[in-house]
Amino acid sequence: MSRMKMLLVGRSRSRFGSSRRFRAGLLALAATIVTVFAAPTPSMADGDQYFVSCEASWASCQTGVKVSYPTGMCDTVSAWAGATIVCIDYGGDHVYVKDNDADGSSAIAKIESEFGVSSRFCRNPYGAGSWAACNFNWSEAGQKDVYAGILQNSATMPLQYLWSFSNN
Repeated sequence: MSRMKMLLVGRSRSRFGSSRRFRAGLLALAATIVTVFAAPTPSMADGDQYFVSCEASWASCQTGVKVSYPTGMCDTVSAWAGATIVCIDYGGDHVYVKDNDADGSSAIAKIESEFGVSSRFCRNPYGAGSWAACNFNWSEAGQKDVYAGILQNSATMPLQYLWSFSNN
């Protein structure tokens, strides 16, 4: 009888060990799933997720760094009756965006390109009277079209065409 008791105890311990290993395995699997789904997509990792198009592989979205004023030689044009001002430094591939309207919306510049990433968005979320700068390092080849507007929400961004340029 004592031999049977030992056998049962041995099996019982084995079963508890398996149960612990099983629970530990489930916990590791759950942690892996959370890590995979919490990891940002490449476009989110590169910049800020603020517009639905930022998820696309053809787009590059940046929240600009607050600056006091554009540097270098710039072409400056305003849109929306002066609410958004865009300045392009062609040599440094910098885009500057000024928000001139205290409407609660971010000022936006969009650069469309023939080659490379086709749409680049630069957002100025810093409020009326502020400048923001983005550095896109775009391809020198091809024509680029410049647009300006405002970001009303993550799905609405009315833009106005400003001008085109080419570094060729």
